[in-house]
Amino acid sequence: MKKRLLFPTLFAAMAGSALADQVVNIGFSGPLSGGAAFYGKDVQSGIDMAIGELNRSGVTVKGEKVTFKLVALDDRYLPNETATNVKRLTSQGIDIIFVPHSGGILTVQPMTTRDPEFLLVAYSSEPKILEANNPMTFMLPPRYDNYLQPFVSTQMKAFGKKLALVGTTSAYGKQWTEAISGEWKKQGGTVGGNNGVDYNTTVDYSSAVTKALAEKPDVMFIGGPSQPTALVVKAAREQGFKGGFIVMDQAKFEQMDTIVPRAYLDGSVGVLPTKEFAGTQLFVAQYQKLYKKIPTSEAALNYMGMNVLAKAMELAGTTSDAGAIRAKLDAAAKALPQSKSVYKLFGVTSNGHVDAEFIVASVKNGKYTRLRLTKTFK
Repeated sequence: MKKRLLFPTLFAAMAGSALADQVVNIGFSGPLSGGAAFYGKDVQSGIDMAIGELNRSGVTVKGEKVTFKLVALDDRYLPNETATNVKRLTSQGIDIIFVPHSGGILTVQPMTTRDPEFLLVAYSSEPKILEANNPMTFMLPPRYDNYLQPFVSTQMKAFGKKLALVGTTSAYGKQWTEAISGEWKKQGGTVGGNNGVDYNTTVDYSSAVTKALAEKPDVMFIGGPSQPTALVVKAAREQGFKGGFIVMDQAKFEQMDTIVPRAYLDGSVGVLPTKEFAGTQLFVAQYQKLYKKIPTSEAALNYMGMNVLAKAMELAGTTSDAGAIRAKLDAAAKALPQSKSVYKLFGVTSNGHVDAEFIVASVKNGKYTRLRLTKTFK
């Protein structure tokens, strides 16, 4: 087991003595530039907010005061750059690294158990992350296959059985496209050609939307980062599409409706906005005060994840033994107050997955209607 490199900061104390805080660096590799930059910065802001609060309130691990610092690197949403960043972070003695996209997560998962070992905090709903049975992964969001059945049944009943595909072509987007296509066919519908585009680099979505609409679909599957997803909606509505949208969980209604009129989102299904969850009012107010924007689940779940990690360090009595910290995640999650866990939190499963409340919703007449959901996976 490697030891974390410590960087003490000296503070003046009584009688001229000095006390040293242990500075624990937390790694981050995500998109901070390019088309997914807003998404990556939302994740980063949640971690930053938690670290700020933890440093002000004070965290003590095995009798020693701990101060956290986030070391954030831009990977531009590219898995190969994620791997490069992770090597750089671990070479600096960093034992915990957040990565917020499935391509990067799946690329670096095999690296977690090598020397140097580290705990990978995965912000992606890709089921393959859990199916890897990696002992050093801590996955924050619900897996997206929970959404497939309610999304499809709701939209097929409301609009019809023809689905068009205009999702993002990232690794995550391709998996979502395959999964939603399979569920749509399973429920008796037909699926058109794949008109997916790279939401990270595309500026004008009119051409892809035109191709999709030529198939005369009842419903369109769309999604990637919120901002470009909203532009796909805009293109579709302005070309006369009156049908419904299935919105991938990466895109958030609360961000999309700052770009397009809420009326354009009518007939969509997606993830309920964070501010609509019971018990999130305090977090929402504090976040908005700090960052002057509406928090999404990217900010909320990563804020929660950082708080769970800090509590797990306290319980494990270590800041550097990643395996011992992971072993205390469930106990740490159950010990968090609601104000720090944001969503209703039940614990962390044995395979490192957060077990928390999640809700999907449809948009009708500018209002959110919660959909019934039976959780079949953890």
